[in-house]
Amino acid sequence: MGCNCFGGSRLEKKKGSANSHHEIDENLLGNIKHFSHKELRLATDNFHPSNKIGQGGFGTVYKGTLKSGIEVAVKTLSAQSKQGLREFLTEINTISNVRHPNLVELLGCCVQESNRILVYEYVENNSLDRALLGSKSRNIKLDWGKRSAICLGTARGLAFLHEELIPHIVHRDIKASNILLDKDFNPKIGDFGLAKLFPDDITHISTRIAGTTGYLAPEYALGGQLTMKADVYSFGVLILEIISGRSSAKANWGGMEKFLLEWAWELYQENRLLELLDPELEGYPEEEIIRYMKVAFFCSQAIASRRPLMSQVVEMLSRNIRLNEKELTAPGFFTDAGESSSKKGSIMESTSYQMSSVPETITQYIEVRRYLATTNYQLPVTCPLFSFLRIY
Repeated sequence: MGCNCFGGSRLEKKKGSANSHHEIDENLLGNIKHFSHKELRLATDNFHPSNKIGQGGFGTVYKGTLKSGIEVAVKTLSAQSKQGLREFLTEINTISNVRHPNLVELLGCCVQESNRILVYEYVENNSLDRALLGSKSRNIKLDWGKRSAICLGTARGLAFLHEELIPHIVHRDIKASNILLDKDFNPKIGDFGLAKLFPDDITHISTRIAGTTGYLAPEYALGGQLTMKADVYSFGVLILEIISGRSSAKANWGGMEKFLLEWAWELYQENRLLELLDPELEGYPEEEIIRYMKVAFFCSQAIASRRPLMSQVVEMLSRNIRLNEKELTAPGFFTDAGESSSKKGSIMESTSYQMSSVPETITQYIEVRRYLATTNYQLPVTCPLFSFLRIY
């Protein structure tokens, strides 16, 4: 008999509407495995700090070992999370049915009193950012074979979320710390806590901004216009990180205050792309690496509609094809300008916005968004000022 993650003795004491409420929750959970809080405390040695393997905006992740001997990753959602019980249950019921070799599998959950916990498969080599950007003393050597496989596997996982899964899912926070590596360094996309479901008949939605500086698509960072192409942009930045071994979140590349994407684009324009490569890379195929970097630029173009679908990205990465660079336009940049007093009071308070190859209406757009921020008025998505940001 499965363990009831709601706590049996407490439920038996609940009557009337409370009982019906929990019946609805059970239905929302579907067939997902339930863990008791006691079971997860035992698995993680009472959530001991030595078992902590990750920290995110939605909570902390611990390594655990179940009584069966199976190793798991236990994600305790923070008390500050704004997710309600129904939203939480709906989300986990959806993602529990998602299966793909390049996605982290959700094994179960615990919803008991104030606890909200997700239990995932344990991925041996932790996150890509630790392997790529962390301490070099960990003796993890990522040769080009591993790096190209990580790019391609991540692309396949995203293509599955965007195009094969029904309803489609937009991740919203594709970055190195959300790409986990198994014992063979195969990539698995994790952290679907930020994911939003996308019905087929909706091309974009307006939502609160979530994500990480350096990876944010400009149309999403500026106006909250979330489409699958925002994930494509983030993936393009991720490719450049994997190739360069550098973080996109630091604005100090090229000897100037530039984000990684800015610097990479300058090198592309000056035909110096190989200067971007991680010095630790040896014996790499120049043509293939340059093709991967060009794919990154196609993914990060300023106008979202010009970015490819992830299935097209998989094709561009997996086949030795000649890319039509005449169709390539400049990337868009969204940069943090919080330290500049002249930027205070601008859209989203402490941000600046650079964009290439877009209509001049961006000036009007910023003024409208600034006005809306003070009036709390929701601008219709059919407004012409949004037209150059929309995907059809």
